[in-house]
Amino acid sequence: MLHFEKWKIAVIAVVCLMGLAYAVPNLLTQETRNSIPDWLPNRSVNLGLDLQGGSHLLMEVDSQTVIDDRLNDIVESIRNGLRDIRPRVKRSGFRVDGLVVSFEVHDADRMDQVLGVVREVANANSSAGLLGAGTPEVLVSTDGNRVIATLTEEGVTARLTAVVQQSVEIIRSRVDELGVSEPTIQQQGTDRILVQAPGVEPDRLLSIIGKTAKMTFHLVDMTADPFADRIPPGTMKLFEPAETEGGEPRPYILRKKVEVSGEHLVDAQPTFDQGQPVVAFRFDSVGAKQFGKVTLENVDRLFAIVLDDEIISAPRINSPILQGNGIITGGFTVQTANDLALLLRAGALPAPLAPVEQRAVGPDLGADSIAAGEIACLIGFLAVILFMLIAYGPVFGMAANVALVTNLVLIMGALSSLQATLTLPGIAGIVLTIGMAVDANVLIFERIREELRNGRSPLNAVEAGYKRAFTTIVDANVTTGFAAAILFAMGSGPVKGFAVTLGLGILSSMFTAILLSRLIIATWLRRTRPAVLKV
Repeated sequence: MLHFEKWKIAVIAVVCLMGLAYAVPNLLTQETRNSIPDWLPNRSVNLGLDLQGGSHLLMEVDSQTVIDDRLNDIVESIRNGLRDIRPRVKRSGFRVDGLVVSFEVHDADRMDQVLGVVREVANANSSAGLLGAGTPEVLVSTDGNRVIATLTEEGVTARLTAVVQQSVEIIRSRVDELGVSEPTIQQQGTDRILVQAPGVEPDRLLSIIGKTAKMTFHLVDMTADPFADRIPPGTMKLFEPAETEGGEPRPYILRKKVEVSGEHLVDAQPTFDQGQPVVAFRFDSVGAKQFGKVTLENVDRLFAIVLDDEIISAPRINSPILQGNGIITGGFTVQTANDLALLLRAGALPAPLAPVEQRAVGPDLGADSIAAGEIACLIGFLAVILFMLIAYGPVFGMAANVALVTNLVLIMGALSSLQATLTLPGIAGIVLTIGMAVDANVLIFERIREELRNGRSPLNAVEAGYKRAFTTIVDANVTTGFAAAILFAMGSGPVKGFAVTLGLGILSSMFTAILLSRLIIATWLRRTRPAVLKV
């Protein structure tokens, strides 16, 4: 146990030096870190929401919009299905009331055909897996010549659950695009989503995750007067924001028909065109074909780009665009162009989100927490160092203390290299590992004392001490490692932060106790060859 081959010494030295290299940037200012070349360690530990400050948002999915969209979809699906029946079925009076869609059938002898179409629409989501087999989303019944389709409570719950889950994933994509480290994004209740993002202002976070980001392309009706009180059938009036502060939004009359949907976007990136920030976009093959067809057939017409019922821009089609890409202009700043590109890349939310709770976590709390954690670490660190020196003397005590210092360096280096997020519970985990770091050395040193009392020579006592304590050290750390792994797998947010620092502390403490301190003591023993060993 006391013999070290040269390659083992080299490995120990490399690990310690790498830990030091990754830990040092935490002591430097941001400006100094930015000046370090990228091929050198230049990243510091990320601070969590409780230390750095940031945003806490509780968003609620607009459940009524989800229900209304589904009811409108049912109406359109039934209409489309009935159109395919030949000869055509006479019907009228489509109405939506609460969770009920109803309409009248004038050909009573064809009621069975109509009910077949309606039941096919009703069972579509059961077969698609939204609801289990045998659980209908829509109940179909009749009242005389009136067909009634009722959206069930189970159907509403299943659809709302699916929308919330999809919204969580889209929000996660958007927040990840912001570069936020270790955000907390999770469902709360049936229709709410909690978002916690360290280092991001609440207003900007809300502007990113609160937008539905549903983009569509519409042709502008250039024959209609946008300032008239009445607009032609099949059109809608939308506005383009004013280019200057205090200006009036510009109205446009657009065809309701969606020429190209944002669902076909595959990429969107901020760039510059004639020195102005713009957003470049690219469609998939289907979108490119639709976009090319529209631009080919409508040269010299205005083509409006609509985002969440607001016109971003309405450029003129100067020539056909057949490659499936283009740019969006609209008086963007660099940040707004970045934000729009981010929203388009992440995709549209399936339903609007409304903020229920919006809170900014100030950095002052983080500064106080960091200061308290630093004091706790320092007190624990000094107490352990003093105890080891008193209990085990200058040689063994100093070896354990060197291992303890190296242990802290390795933990900080690992957190920095992994870009892990340090939270207040994480600091508690580091404080805990300070005490745990010397456990292995205590076990070893006590075993050495026993061997010396049994009459062994110094070299044999140290050899036996390390060998016989090894199994106990491994067992103790493995069981604690299991606890850390379970906390990381089952916990969330700060609990994971505690598990990460605890797990890293276990690994680094085993390395420093079993290898580093043993190397120090073995080197001292070979050089001094003491006749009497004081432990």
